[in-house]
Amino acid sequence: MKPLAWRTYPGRLLRLWRTSLQFRTVTITVVLSGVAVLAIGSYISVSIGNQLFAAKSQQVQDDARSAHNLAQDVFDSAIPTSADAGPTVELDTLSITAQQKILSSTSNPGNTALEILRTPGQSTPQIMQSTSTSDFPDVVSDALRSRVTADPSHVQLQSVALPDGSPGIVVGSRVTVQSAGYYELYLVYSLKDEQNTLGFVLQTLLLGGLALIVLIAMVTWVVVRLVVGPIRTAAETSEKLAAGQLEERIPERGDDVIATLARSFNGMADSLQQQIVKLAELSRLQQRFVSDVSHELRTPLTTIRLAGDVLYDQRESFAPSTARTAELLHTQVERFEVLLADLLEVSRYDAGAVELEFEPTNLVRLVEEAVDSMTPLAEGRGSSLTVVAPGGYFEAEVDARRIRRILRNLLGNAVEHGEGKPIVVSVDSNATAIAISVRDHGIGMTALEASRVFDRFWRADPSRQRTIGGTGLGLAISLEDATVHEGWLEVWSEPSSGTCFRLTLPRERGRPIAASPLALEPAIEGDADD
Repeated sequence: MKPLAWRTYPGRLLRLWRTSLQFRTVTITVVLSGVAVLAIGSYISVSIGNQLFAAKSQQVQDDARSAHNLAQDVFDSAIPTSADAGPTVELDTLSITAQQKILSSTSNPGNTALEILRTPGQSTPQIMQSTSTSDFPDVVSDALRSRVTADPSHVQLQSVALPDGSPGIVVGSRVTVQSAGYYELYLVYSLKDEQNTLGFVLQTLLLGGLALIVLIAMVTWVVVRLVVGPIRTAAETSEKLAAGQLEERIPERGDDVIATLARSFNGMADSLQQQIVKLAELSRLQQRFVSDVSHELRTPLTTIRLAGDVLYDQRESFAPSTARTAELLHTQVERFEVLLADLLEVSRYDAGAVELEFEPTNLVRLVEEAVDSMTPLAEGRGSSLTVVAPGGYFEAEVDARRIRRILRNLLGNAVEHGEGKPIVVSVDSNATAIAISVRDHGIGMTALEASRVFDRFWRADPSRQRTIGGTGLGLAISLEDATVHEGWLEVWSEPSSGTCFRLTLPRERGRPIAASPLALEPAIEGDADD
């Protein structure tokens, strides 16, 4: 697997690009600097190359004019021989002498070659052979010869590539030889020295550009580190503050902008800490007050309960109005006891003092027990309770007491608002979760009402009286019970179509829920008939 480790580099670089401001800034600076250095270096290299070529071209043209004049002088001073004698030794020797003089007159004889060619298409006898230096390259083109023939009064120039790969310049002109007609003088100049000079300049520009980019990267890294360091410290301090470590602060150094930011941040943290501590103290006092009141009310409530039970047991001997009063007293005392119990439970959740007792529980059996306990009440309201459990993994690690309380609250709510229609309790599970849904076909709720159904002491219709004796905290406590199990308690409802509450719990503690095995919304509207 090690040879394939390079495949992870793009992902690592992308992750580093997203998470590191310092890496992003340095990379952007290096790339832009590289583009700028490349553009400037290209311009400088092209400019230097053009200047070297222009200077060499001017020098070559000057040398060519001098060589032309020298060659013409040499041939003009020659003593012509008879035209019938053929090529003479004097003229051949004279051409060799002209070669030596012409080459010695150039600025760089070692890198210059010479060739003398007879102009074609002449009627005069050829009394002097064409000649060239031994190292003359075959680079004279027909186009250049045509230009020399067409414009003999000027020196003609052409760029060529020499056999050794180096660039060169060919310069041509026409000279006149008495009794022999016209001959063409060609000089080939090598630009190898200029090419080496340009290569050295390019190498210097490349090394200087790389050194400049590295220097810019180092300077950028240092500058960004000076800026990003305090920002990273502020981010880490913010995370610690968010985690509850309210005493954390950013170190303050100097009087620059970063120090001002640190002082402002610390001032904000001090203010937040004071407010949070104050709110926490108020919340603690409130929770303590609720807990103390609940406990203190239990003693007089117990006395009232005992007295009420005595009156309730003897209600048949009382007058009808007194008997009714005894029954109301008994009912309200029971509701008061339930309300005190719910308030104590809410105070425990607010204080974060809830402890769960997990145990493997068969939720189908738990649902059946809850349904059996609510059946008499449902039948009294004209509703039937049906349990649907298709089979599967129904056992889960839960606090059975709290889940039973959730079921009682959901079933009581369904009976209260089901309007005497059937109530269906479904249980199903998958590999990661188990779900219980309670579906009634009663009055239902609007979307706004459904969004507030878990609020404490909230009722969709305040004028509607509770007939089961709920305290208004049942669904709020049920949501807390589901949350502490790391589960979900959700609701779907539509006016005149009923309501469905779905409780989804993880099968194992600490294992996340992938998906609920039960649908929250009904597959077909009006499924009460089904």
